[in-house]
Amino acid sequence: MSFSQQLRQEADYIFEATYNHPFVKGIAEGHLKKEQLIHYVKQDFEYLNAMIQARALGIAKSSNREDMEMFNSSIGFILNSEIHPHNNFCRVAEVEYEDLQGYKLAPTAQHYSNYMLKVAHEGTIGELISVTLPCPWIYLYIGERMMEEYKPDENHPFYEWISFYGVQTEPRMQKYLEKLDQVAEHASDEERQLMKDHFMTSCQLEYMFFDMAYNIEEWPVQK
Repeated sequence: MSFSQQLRQEADYIFEATYNHPFVKGIAEGHLKKEQLIHYVKQDFEYLNAMIQARALGIAKSSNREDMEMFNSSIGFILNSEIHPHNNFCRVAEVEYEDLQGYKLAPTAQHYSNYMLKVAHEGTIGELISVTLPCPWIYLYIGERMMEEYKPDENHPFYEWISFYGVQTEPRMQKYLEKLDQVAEHASDEERQLMKDHFMTSCQLEYMFFDMAYNIEEWPVQK
């Protein structure tokens, strides 16, 4: 069993819990409150800015152009393609996407973004891949499973979101998994443990991100 397969097997309970979270179920069943959709987009826009920065650090840590292209392709995907599921939520919520940008991060989103960037700055390229991997992997899992179990058509309010994550991310994911396995083969036991720890922590934070959106989490003390 490869290193990435071991990680996926160990994190299966988090993948399952995330799929069954009420925010994710709300996407599958087509009913979420306008305020929940808006809060999600506000937070995810800023979180993805942090993801872009983390992947850019991957380019800086790369020693060959193949790896540089892997990270660069991911950055381009976020900048040019991942706006589509955001726009889907905005249309349902009847708001303009541009009006939801530049907001302060809620506690969970801030913690997740800062944690990811800290690992990306200070860790190895293997740690960087591990800490950024749960986001696309969990979304791919959610999208594929929704497509199979709910079989949404174009009349579903969140069809674009579901089909985007159920189809669009898989080829890109495979490159990251292959690179992670390659790095793990030559990593020390200590580095492999760090890679595992970062992966599992980010999986938990993915669950918490959906929970943050569902509960419209804000800072507890407001002016």
